[in-house]
Amino acid sequence: MHTAVTRLLGIQHPVLLAPMGGVSGGQLARAVSNAGGLGLIGAGYGDADWLAQEMTHCRDCRFGVGFITWSLDAKPALLEQVLAQSPAAIMFSFGDCAAYIPRVHEAGALAICQVQTLSDARRAAETGADLIVAQGTEGGGHGAIRSTFSLVPAVVDAVAPVPVVAAGGVADGRGLAAALMLGASGVLVGTRLYASDEALGLPAAKQAIVHHGGDQTLRTRVFDIVRGYDWGHYTGRVIDNGFTRDWHTREAALAESVDSERQRYQEAVARGDAETAVLFAGEAIDLIDEIEPAAEIVNRIVTQADAALEWKPG
Repeated sequence: MHTAVTRLLGIQHPVLLAPMGGVSGGQLARAVSNAGGLGLIGAGYGDADWLAQEMTHCRDCRFGVGFITWSLDAKPALLEQVLAQSPAAIMFSFGDCAAYIPRVHEAGALAICQVQTLSDARRAAETGADLIVAQGTEGGGHGAIRSTFSLVPAVVDAVAPVPVVAAGGVADGRGLAAALMLGASGVLVGTRLYASDEALGLPAAKQAIVHHGGDQTLRTRVFDIVRGYDWGHYTGRVIDNGFTRDWHTREAALAESVDSERQRYQEAVARGDAETAVLFAGEAIDLIDEIEPAAEIVNRIVTQADAALEWKPG
């Protein structure tokens, strides 16, 4: 399956691992890359020692690293640390990455920019992004309000000839096939690869992805409030649990009692308590029935997409 993305990135399949913070570590990135896609390590909020350790798993494969742009602004040395390891690509999300793109290109890497609006897509193309990820609100983790199905073709039209990858709600080959029909050149997959053997994160979170459905997800700010992160207008899609039932729609009350709630929250996370810890996941969890090796997931997505693209109405 050859597309503009496979040619640009030098990969076999147009499937990219979403750089999920605390989940997309080096072993998962390596597994996706070795399966023919591109694995992206999630830098999260930026820990130099953790990044150094995770990149050691990718010394003999193509890989990338994804940054939360507003967090990188506070720790710009992390970009140099990553570029020193010769990644194939650097991905930026949630913030203005214009100042970083020239340095990425100077180091010989490609710049991937994730966007949630048409205006941000145009801005990313103007500032030199090599690849743009159009992220729909169906996806797990942080995002905005536009849906994948309508956002992707609009971004494709707005930024041509820069290739576009679709993100948000893709968990099987039908999603990849649909993205290609919408004009995208590939997909960025998060939640489906969270439920993989190689993914980091709470085991209970993987089980929650398998055993819950998309109707049990919602977008909320409560976990950012209790963890002390200012995500502005972006919300996070999570699986509904005891913490969201206590505090969602009661954000002001949570902010008032955040000191005591933060201690309780941190203790619960340390115990692996899935009824309190954040369980980031997208609406596509309806399509996820088991935890599997990442290579099997990637190969099945591509095989299913091939079959879907060959389908003809009867």
